[in-house]
Amino acid sequence: MKAISGTNLEQAKSHNRRVVIEAVRTHGPLSRAAIARMTALTAQTVSNIVEELERSHLLVPAEAQKLARGQPIIPYSINPAGAYSIGLELGRQRASGVLTDLSGAVRARIERHVEHPDPQEAMPVLQAVVEDLKQAFAFDRHRLLGVGMALPGRYADGGITSLSPKSLPGWQDFPVGHELEQRVKMPVLVENDATAAAIGERLHGVARGLSSFVYLFLAGGGGIGAGMFLDGHLYKGSRNNAGEIGHIIVEPHGKLCSCGKRGCLDRYISPTVAYEFMGIANVEELSSDDLDALIVKGGDGLDAWLDQAVQPLRQTLDFLELAFDPQTIVLGGSLSTSLMRRLAERLEPLHVPIDPNRKGSLPRVMIGMTGKDTAILGAAALPIFSETNPRFDVLQKPVG
Repeated sequence: MKAISGTNLEQAKSHNRRVVIEAVRTHGPLSRAAIARMTALTAQTVSNIVEELERSHLLVPAEAQKLARGQPIIPYSINPAGAYSIGLELGRQRASGVLTDLSGAVRARIERHVEHPDPQEAMPVLQAVVEDLKQAFAFDRHRLLGVGMALPGRYADGGITSLSPKSLPGWQDFPVGHELEQRVKMPVLVENDATAAAIGERLHGVARGLSSFVYLFLAGGGGIGAGMFLDGHLYKGSRNNAGEIGHIIVEPHGKLCSCGKRGCLDRYISPTVAYEFMGIANVEELSSDDLDALIVKGGDGLDAWLDQAVQPLRQTLDFLELAFDPQTIVLGGSLSTSLMRRLAERLEPLHVPIDPNRKGSLPRVMIGMTGKDTAILGAAALPIFSETNPRFDVLQKPVG
């Protein structure tokens, strides 16, 4: 049984700092008084933190605003140039990298061809991408928080060692994060693509400011995963593999799945299955515009895929609502935007919720980031999330 640790009050300052950043990021621009009201921190504590964040260039003040009564107020906003992050993604034939600022805006982008994306060939290419990104845009290098990398597949304890994603053979038991960190000489965070995309959605997308949501990630190369925020915490499970939603059985004795079971969700709604129905065999070689053009044409294949995909997806959404009671479920991923919209349009009517009389301010299902940049922008969000998101675990003393 996991030991229960005590409170580490020495880390309260770090936690409060993150709480202030989160308040301004979600609701800003905010005055010091407004931050104090939202966070339940004292005015003096907020004043001290805001001054520190201003010196660190993470917050920037606006012009003082005169009020009808009392002293003028100074609203503070997140400074996009206050910090930067690099996101990496490795595909079957390319390595990609982006440099983003604190707002998530892309400041530089680089792609490199990789003939055989095994660790021996890919790692030097990824290192070169990081170095080239640092040269591609003029910024203060001291504000670079680190590197994030999104990979498909499951991970060992710690979330760093890849367990042979089927789309990238040869990476079994390879310590991706550690090896890349040694090469680039800065912190490297590695996550599966669904979790990374969920983090990006919470920082910069439709889930901004939400405390509980499930992000369903439809990968353009095939497969479906989920990233989950519950009560403001990223939920990763006991072995960091929560969200393998593609392998729940939605059709008993159904189609054979690569995992060995029958009737898995992946076999009905994954992009790979959609492209099979449409007769598109060379997805990796098509540009996003060419792929969208084929989808816009539709045809019998697309309609047939939608017809057999909608009910399993409805069933999955119903399960997620009943199990986790999220504020909303976000559909996103590197799937073509037009294909995602066609799928979402077919979902209604959803199953009746457990409390049909409850009126929510959000739709039960929302469309988030889609397109080929979704995973890599999520990867770039990892270092920013690590540095700025409130973490209650820092308030606990280490055990042992």
